[in-house]
Parts: sequence; structure tokens; C-alpha cells
Amino acid sequence: MSFTATCLTLYPEAFPGALGVSLLETARRNGIWALETVDIRSFSRHKHASVDDTPAGGGPGMVLRPDVAAAAIDSVALEGRPLIYMTPRGKPLTQALVRQWSAGPGVVVFCGRFEGLDERVIEARQMEEVSVGDAVLAGGEIPAQYLIEACVRLIPGVLGKTASTEDESFEGDLLEYPQYTRPRVWEDREIPEVLLSGDHGRIARWRREQAEETTRRRRPDLFARYQRRDGEER
Repeated sequence: MSFTATCLTLYPEAFPGALGVSLLETARRNGIWALETVDIRSFSRHKHASVDDTPAGGGPGMVLRPDVAAAAIDSVALEGRPLIYMTPRGKPLTQALVRQWSAGPGVVVFCGRFEGLDERVIEARQMEEVSVGDAVLAGGEIPAQYLIEACVRLIPGVLGKTASTEDESFEGDLLEYPQYTRPRVWEDREIPEVLLSGDHGRIARWRREQAEETTRRRRPDLFARYQRRDGEER
């Protein structure tokens, strides 16, 4: 069975979105992976198909009702797939998680809205809370597409060349080195000479040094982890 991503959402029309273009869409048409949507609102049994209610204890906004959310979740066969809830309070999405999920049968992603989802559903359905960054969006549809794209691009046959996913940011706890292409000189800026030398050993060393320096400056947290891991391997 191909990798299958199922998205539970109040806005099915938001999909496939960015997942429906370029190599990802080609792979989907070729059956390498599949995308399904479940309309949460269709499980409402309330007047005007309402899916939310006021927060217990007071406060602004609305909260997704547990009965509606659970009915939507229970309509989906997990079949070994993680049940993920996109929320700013979740654990950070990492390349390690993405690699783990991309090697499995797929993901089931619940796209939050309003002030969030009733906590009882998260606990009762053992949902895995995941965040794509320290910022708050109007809903979970864009984060869901972010997560799914990160997984799908690692599936063999999607990008064509496996090597293109092995030497990039977050692999080995380093950010990617700078990239260049023709023309050799652009606005008086030249491609670094080492990249034109044909000496693959020098090029590899230069790229590793650039990756280390970029990570050290931009993501000291990653660099510290890289140094610890590098020390342990030695």
C-alpha cells in the first residue's frame, strides 16, 4: 500500500494546495502516495452544523467540540499511521520525525481551528501534538501540508535522486552549505574558485566547513548537538 495522508479539516477545499503541484503531484498521480480529506463539519449533529462552543471557564474565542472531533477521527482507519494534531503547543517537527513517518504507511493529520481542540479528545485518542514553528496561524491546514510535503519528498521515486535528500539542511544536524550555478560572474560576484576546481575532495571539505560555519552562526542549538554527536562518533 502506498503512503497515505489523511487530513481532517473544516476546509477540505484547502487541499491539495501546494501538495498538488510539481513532482509531488506527479508522484500522487503515479500512485506513489495518496491524499484524502475528511470534512469535520459533516460529523456535526447540531443546529446549523456547528462544530465549536465557548471555552469552559470563560475566555475569548471558541473551542472545537469533542463529540464532533471524535466522530470525525473515528471515521478514519489509522492502520498503523500516527494521529497528529497540528498545534503551536506541540513538539517541534524535526527531520528525524519526518524520516520516521515517511518510512511508514502514512499519516493522519487533524487540522485545528479557533482556540483549539477540547483536551479530552487529545487524551482519549492519544493524539501526537506537533508544531511547525513558534508562530500562531488561523488553522492547521498549511502546517498539515508542510508536514505532508516533508514526508512525501523522502519517499523513493518522488524526487528521482535519493542523493538530493541526503545532503541538505538538518541532515546530520547541520544546515546546508551555499549553492551556486551559472553564470560564473553575476553582478561582480564570482562563484567560489574551489567549486570550479574539479577537486572533489577540496569541494567536499569546503562544503562541510561552510555548513558548520552557517550552522554555528544561525542555529547554535543545532551546532552544539552536532558537536556532541561528532565527539561521540570519534
